[in-house]
Amino acid sequence: MGKTLLLKLKESLISVLPVAAIVLVLSFTPLVDLTVTETVSFAVCAVLLILGIGLFNLGADLAMTPMGEHVGSGLTKSKKLGILISVCFLMGLLITVAEPDLSVLAGQVKAVMNSTVLIVTVGVGVGIFLVLAVLKIVFRLNLSMLLMFFYMFLFALCALLIQSGKTSFLPLSFDSGGVTTGPITVPFIMALGVGIATTIGGRNANENSFGLIALCSIGPMLAVIVLAMSSNGEMSPEAIENLAKYATVQDSLNELGHVILNTIKNVGLALGLVVVFFFVLQFTILKLPKKKLIQIGIGIAYTFVGLIIFLTAVEVGFMPIGFKLGQSIANLHPAVLVVFGLVIGMVVVLAEPAVHVLNKQVEEITGGGVKKIEMLLALSLAVGVSIALSIIRMIFQFSLLYYLIPGYMISLGLSFFVPKIYTAIAFDSGGVASGPLTSSFILPLVVGACIALSGGSAENIMTDAFGVVAMVAMTPLITIQALGFKAVMSAKVRQKIAMKRILSADDEQIIYFSR
Repeated sequence: MGKTLLLKLKESLISVLPVAAIVLVLSFTPLVDLTVTETVSFAVCAVLLILGIGLFNLGADLAMTPMGEHVGSGLTKSKKLGILISVCFLMGLLITVAEPDLSVLAGQVKAVMNSTVLIVTVGVGVGIFLVLAVLKIVFRLNLSMLLMFFYMFLFALCALLIQSGKTSFLPLSFDSGGVTTGPITVPFIMALGVGIATTIGGRNANENSFGLIALCSIGPMLAVIVLAMSSNGEMSPEAIENLAKYATVQDSLNELGHVILNTIKNVGLALGLVVVFFFVLQFTILKLPKKKLIQIGIGIAYTFVGLIIFLTAVEVGFMPIGFKLGQSIANLHPAVLVVFGLVIGMVVVLAEPAVHVLNKQVEEITGGGVKKIEMLLALSLAVGVSIALSIIRMIFQFSLLYYLIPGYMISLGLSFFVPKIYTAIAFDSGGVASGPLTSSFILPLVVGACIALSGGSAENIMTDAFGVVAMVAMTPLITIQALGFKAVMSAKVRQKIAMKRILSADDEQIIYFSR
């Protein structure tokens, strides 16, 4: 166990180091005016982030992934579709309601939308679409066709929302789809899919195990758009101004006890719901041996401690620093801000805990066909480009749909030309890439830049700054499917070259066998 933990800490060190190095180097230049307290706090939080990710990844391997797989296989073996659907809906609803990422986003927009209503609405959306995702595995439905239908329906609802004059809620709607697939949800739901697909079997079992995250990301977007359309509330100037009020590092340190207790409560609730469900199923359906339960119990403890350390470090050190960095760099020149967004985006995704869980599962399921490093590089490039594009949109103040509609059209179009497993992995990756650091570091950074560029006004935050999480969730869909397209074309070229060699071979080189 000790060697495994050291390996996980080494991986998380490599992941967090680039982000920490960029921010700390900037803190010693005239470009960013960070106080000694802010610099030291960020450095300490970076160390805690490394520890938190390491413990979380070990816990996910020991507990979250095995729990998901056992629940999926156990419910499928029971051959009771009604129980499978009911449990999946409740699991999707309750885990999402307690997902830390969603709480972070809801806390940032509580001035313009009731946090509890937003969280429950998103939870219902995830619950419904988790059921659809499970039915997709059970009945072997085509993921590309499902995605095409629901995204067309989503954009039709967007048109109705625009017609109703509530365009300011569009970026928030798309952001909600990215934040729901966080560090607790991803390992469990992905493993659930693997457990169900493996139990059902069939020729395309590996391909069927992916796609749950992809579908679960659509539910919140639809649910929040419907919520916005049915809402009669108007955003007051005071509410808009409150969006710009981020706590400073000093404020966070003064409230450190409260932050830790709140994080313990949120993580405890989230993990508690998963554990309660698992043990109910253990005594009724699964009947796993005691040795396996002890391993899962140890894994849950690692996950719990790791997430508390990770989320506390993010809230205390990364959120306020992100906001200040955005303001400082935007005051230099917009072009510098775009380049910084590209670079910081490429390294931030390395520190997302759920990304490592996804990459590991992808390499295992594809038998090494898709390498971890290949996936990580593709995600890194995609997230960097998405943040740079988001900053360009913020500078020139045009609609998020100018990116999303062409982006999703390209993504859905590619799905008809690449192996289905690449499409499933790509759409899962979109939800996974937009994790806690995106909502707690990148979003505050873009909000700070938006305020600086608008001369201190918070009027355009909802329309111009929000939407960055949605962009982070969209660009991996294109990048990873492009990898699949490249693999297909490379295979065809190799096949053509081999055939050409065979046809051009001399008769003397052909060996004839006689009886």
